Amino acid sequence: MLIEYIQAALARTEYEIIEDDEEPYYGWIPELEGVWATGTSLEECRENLEEITGEWLILRLRRNLPIPSLDNCKNRYLR
Repeated sequence: MLIEYIQAALARTEYEIIEDDEEPYYGWIPELEGVWATGTSLEECRENLEEITGEWLILRLRRNLPIPSLDNCKNRYLR
């Protein structure tokens, strides 16, 4: 269930390349406040973002904070 939510979130990722930066690849998920990551490659950025998204989701669940619905994943899996 968590994997499906993370995959739905990652499908919404927006990326940007920041020139002259140590980790020029920057990605964020607009629907998930505060979820962003960087990397030296696009793949590393995506892997970092996947890890951060999972941590963000677990923290929200533990603290009983709202979780945005993505492709009905929240409604199906995170009741």
